[in-house]
Amino acid sequence: MPPVLSAPRLVGRLTPYYGTDSILPLGEQNLMTDSTISKAARDAGVGVETIRFYERRGLIDRPPKPATGGYRRYPDETVERIRFIRQAQELGFSLREIGELLSLRADPDADCALVRARVEEKLGEIRRKVEKLEQLQAALKQLIAACPGEGAVRACSIIEALEDADN
Repeated sequence: MPPVLSAPRLVGRLTPYYGTDSILPLGEQNLMTDSTISKAARDAGVGVETIRFYERRGLIDRPPKPATGGYRRYPDETVERIRFIRQAQELGFSLREIGELLSLRADPDADCALVRARVEEKLGEIRRKVEKLEQLQAALKQLIAACPGEGAVRACSIIEALEDADN
């Protein structure tokens, strides 16, 4: 089996996650316990409303309310799942796409090629967006270059160009 290479840090404090197993060393796993929603939110770096939103969208399970009363308890796996969701969002995946990735992640028979294909699709989408942004940048530079930068607004070449854009 080829060695697993560490991916470069892409965005902020994101780190690659290469599997469905716990990412903590065995000795540290026992230190974690189920959390209230506020602690789970804090540990995952999100707000309580974000957790509730993810529950409504079906991205995470809502824990049952204890029969004896008290607070719902969120397992550590839910906190890890929320971190996965946030990291995928930082990389530009929509919640629908994240749901698909989560389904693949949970399927023991899923092939890594399916995940790779989703990421390649996202990369293509981002490349198209960058291309469009570069075109917009060039158009804005042209408008700026054509503008004398002084005089009455009624004679502004930028305003004229924007008004003529409809014609």
